[in-house]
This record gives sequence, structure tokens and C-alpha cells, in this order.
Amino acid sequence: MLLALFQPDIPQNLGAALRLGACMGVPVHVVEPCGFPLSDKAIRRAAMDYGEPADVVRHAGWADFRAAAGSRRIVLFSTRAASPLHDFAFRSNDILLFGRESLGVPDEVHDAADARVFIPLAPGRRSLNVTVSAAIGLSEALRQTGRFPALAPK
Repeated sequence: MLLALFQPDIPQNLGAALRLGACMGVPVHVVEPCGFPLSDKAIRRAAMDYGEPADVVRHAGWADFRAAAGSRRIVLFSTRAASPLHDFAFRSNDILLFGRESLGVPDEVHDAADARVFIPLAPGRRSLNVTVSAAIGLSEALRQTGRFPALAPK
């Protein structure tokens, strides 16, 4: 399983997603261009002491990401999705894709996803922060597939 961010535009959210991936033992892929300068040094700084550069894979664009994904299923989290998160059956090799904070994903990316899910919200609420959504989605996917990190012995 891996977490993928499509053209993130808020560096603090990328940093939080890198820490999420590191803490859950899941690599993070970044589909560029980002809305801010991104370098290996910036990734290390954003991830603080949680992320190692080996846990992050950068893709120059959507086409490169698609090629690298191969036959893995891309599950897009979107407010325009039809399936609620908890009704969806995740697989251990799924790619969980999250869009830009400001714009989500373009129709090309939305249409290319193998599945689209949404996180149910209280009536009248529009959306969650992208990293909060990633944490909810990744937690459910890891729980369903039995890949949630095990408790360390005391």
C-alpha cells in the first residue's frame, strides 16, 4: 500500500503526510509539480525526524506516476466520489491518491482512477484537510488489510 499526493500546494500538509507515512510504515509518492519549491532537503525538513528520503518517491507528473503505478489499483479520495469509504474493500497493494488542497484533481485524473471513495461528513460540511483525510483513509485501508502497525512489546 502507498499514499500518493497529487500536486500538493501546502508544504505543511506534505510534511504531515510524510510523517503519517513514516509512522504507518507506508511510502509516500508525490506527483509534481507542487505549489511550492520541493527539494530533497525540503522533504527532509518537512518530515522532521520521521521521514527518510527513501520513504518518498517523486514523480515529474501524472504520466510518470501512472507508468510507475503499473497494474496497481488507484483509489482516489474525492468529494465527487460515489462510494463511502467504509463500504469499499481495500487491497494490500492499493495506491491511495489524494488531490490538491485547493483544486482536488483534474477530470483526467478523476476518470483514470480505478475507484473513487469519499469520507462521509456531517450534513452541510464540505471537506476535511487533505492530510486528515489521508489519515482516515489510510487507517481504514490498513485496518481492512491487516497491515496496521502492530503494537511493540512492552
